[in-house]
Amino acid sequence: MDETALNRIAEALERMSPAPLAAPDFSTAPAFVWHVAPERLTPVSQVNRVALDLLVGIDRARDTLLENTRRFAQGFAANNALLWGARGMGKSSLVKAVHGALNADHPDLKLVELQREDLPTVARLLNHLRSAPCRFILYCDDLSFSHDDQHYKSLKAVLDGGVEGRPENVVFYATSNRRHLMPRDMIENERSSAINPSEAVEEKVSLSDRFGLWLGFHACDQDEYLSMIQGYCTAYGVEIAAEDLRAEAIEWQATRGSRSGRVAWQFFTDLAGRHGVTIA
Repeated sequence: MDETALNRIAEALERMSPAPLAAPDFSTAPAFVWHVAPERLTPVSQVNRVALDLLVGIDRARDTLLENTRRFAQGFAANNALLWGARGMGKSSLVKAVHGALNADHPDLKLVELQREDLPTVARLLNHLRSAPCRFILYCDDLSFSHDDQHYKSLKAVLDGGVEGRPENVVFYATSNRRHLMPRDMIENERSSAINPSEAVEEKVSLSDRFGLWLGFHACDQDEYLSMIQGYCTAYGVEIAAEDLRAEAIEWQATRGSRSGRVAWQFFTDLAGRHGVTIA
């Protein structure tokens, strides 16, 4: 095969699999999303979040994560954090709200979102972040693993860092409905079927132990649910009689069959729309 033909083949292969793009100018946005195929960091100029003081009923988790993140933003040591627990109780909202609360005073603190299915590419992402003149909260929402999922091995590169170590300018925050990042029935199946039950689950269960902070989120009671809604009404200027608000909010949660921060926000969205109030 002549040289011309080989060059054409090489050019075709390059078009099929382009080289990863260079890291962006991190000063252009407060947050970025990591994408693959091709690998790139996409800036997010307006982060979808609520104000930190609107997150009701999670005071301990809020204060702990805020202080951990503030230390990190100031250049001091900070822990990776696992936010786990009940659905809709503000885990992901808290991560974004904490970043928003600190970003004004620390503009070099950036939020980078990583999808769970893209964990195998995390080493290359860390190489982009390691050399950047910023500090990064690497954030993965709804993190969990099934019995045949090997992505957890890639996560160890973030938590332990391997030979190079985790970049000093990166901290990892993850949210999950599961405290150990894997289903309980999977843990029991592994224990019952393995030759050495304790070793069979140790590798995966110990993954959650690598997070320095465990912040638990639990289902709210009715008073907390109503307090959330009242806080939204006050913040957005929605005026409604207290007894009417209580009756409508309780009816709404009854139709949903649950109470949570998410249900409270969904009710308030409906309420604000009926009162002609725009939610920014």
